[in-house]
Amino acid sequence: MTPKGKTANSTTLMIERVKVIQENFVSNDQIHVAGGDHQGIVINKVASSEVENNSPAQLNLEFRVFLVNAQTGMHTQESRNLQFWFTPKLPDNQQATVAQEFFKELVSPQEFPRDYVGFIKKIMKLMQHKYPGIQKLEIILRQLDQSHNLPTRPLSADESSLGKHIELTEEKVLELIESAYPNPITAEDIAQEHNWEEEIVLAHLKALQEKGIVKAMEHGAFTRIVQHDTDIQIVKQMPTIVSSQQPTIAIITAQYCEKIAVDAMIENKETYVRYTTVGVPPPKTRTSMYLTSSMVRTTRFGESNVYTLGNMGAHRIVCTKLPTVGHTREAMTAAGNTTTRLLGTFQKVDYVFLVGVGGGVPHYTDWNQNVRLGDVVVSHIANDNKRSVYTYCENAEVRADGSLVFEHKDYCPVNLDLQHIASQLKAQSEIEYDDSPWVRYLNSGQKMLQTQSEHDFSRPSSDTDKLYMSIGERDLIEVAHPVSSDSAQVKRIEGLPRLHLGPILSGRDVCKVDQLRQAFSQQCSAK
Repeated sequence: MTPKGKTANSTTLMIERVKVIQENFVSNDQIHVAGGDHQGIVINKVASSEVENNSPAQLNLEFRVFLVNAQTGMHTQESRNLQFWFTPKLPDNQQATVAQEFFKELVSPQEFPRDYVGFIKKIMKLMQHKYPGIQKLEIILRQLDQSHNLPTRPLSADESSLGKHIELTEEKVLELIESAYPNPITAEDIAQEHNWEEEIVLAHLKALQEKGIVKAMEHGAFTRIVQHDTDIQIVKQMPTIVSSQQPTIAIITAQYCEKIAVDAMIENKETYVRYTTVGVPPPKTRTSMYLTSSMVRTTRFGESNVYTLGNMGAHRIVCTKLPTVGHTREAMTAAGNTTTRLLGTFQKVDYVFLVGVGGGVPHYTDWNQNVRLGDVVVSHIANDNKRSVYTYCENAEVRADGSLVFEHKDYCPVNLDLQHIASQLKAQSEIEYDDSPWVRYLNSGQKMLQTQSEHDFSRPSSDTDKLYMSIGERDLIEVAHPVSSDSAQVKRIEGLPRLHLGPILSGRDVCKVDQLRQAFSQQCSAK
């Protein structure tokens, strides 16, 4: 290790692999030769700016941590930049993988170094014993700014609701109505689910009615009004559709905003909504533990369905939305019933797409593999020829020896026609990109949504696209997104989504734990 330079707020160190004769090195005022468990490590005590460093780094990685002053309690954000040079024996296509694995091990939660000495020591030990493909590392430590309080840890919407009281707002009531759509939902159901006052829920519902966003229905229920969609028919049974108008492609969405986005791409739309009602027995009381024929049964809405039919190019499409979102048995049963009923109603459907938003798998060192906010992922088999486009993890276990075991099911279509089309689309987009047809269609759909929806479908600001990595129970570090070596390419696609291909994973247990999610994603080469 050699110190290269130091300023008032930065320090630069270099660690390189050099073949030397042990006898030529003796500890003195300028050099420290380690022994014992650290044999093989040599530390130059004197800074040197004359170290040969003519070639640019082959890979760069930056992350940020917060340092705490024990005396003042002030938090200082520090940037730590790692620049990699690799040995000639390491193939180019393995460099990003080696750098990412090195970084993950460096900041692993089990033994994350909490001070400078531990941080530098761990880098040297990892290079010495586990990563012979790394020839040289340059570390730049730079203090950024100070603050009195540690920044708030980002939480997912699902995580923030666990064990916490959710604030009752008009926006939250609308979110629950949209989540239940096409099922109408009562104020009583909304209030009971979150332990809210029913009168306040009704007040918010009245305000939403006055804005023309929701409407009241029978049995005290409310549902979403679909804006700017004039051809909506309420039916008891789906009408017979002539053979030439039967859809061959079905699109299933889970969120209301997802269906609105898909519908914007459909031409000549017709929407059918089918409501069902069920009788609900009155609650049993202590004085009457058995129901009698004289007791009044209340009526409420059951599972409802919405189908939007139309054209996308030369194809006939049907789009639907799952009526309930969640992880309960009722929600999963409703999702299964909706899909079964869809395929039973439209029996000429050959292809089914599940379209919606999801979390991408970040790559800390490879720009090509890093999925960013606003990008598009299409399910596809991995490059290692595993026959799976979708994998569901049923259980994840951390064994006593630290090894991870995943119980999962893999799914793959009988033919890969859609995957081949996706590959062709990706190849075309990488050649034409801003001139490719899918970008034009995307822009057209966004313009339509700007005038037809209360939702904001514009691309999020790049400032909001933060990449975090867990280093403990509640501790995070911010990692800079990897950059492309082709600056012209980056400039060309700036502000546009990129297309990625790879397996898609799910599973509540594995998705909620950062360590398990990363390990399982790597095992399955997921996006």
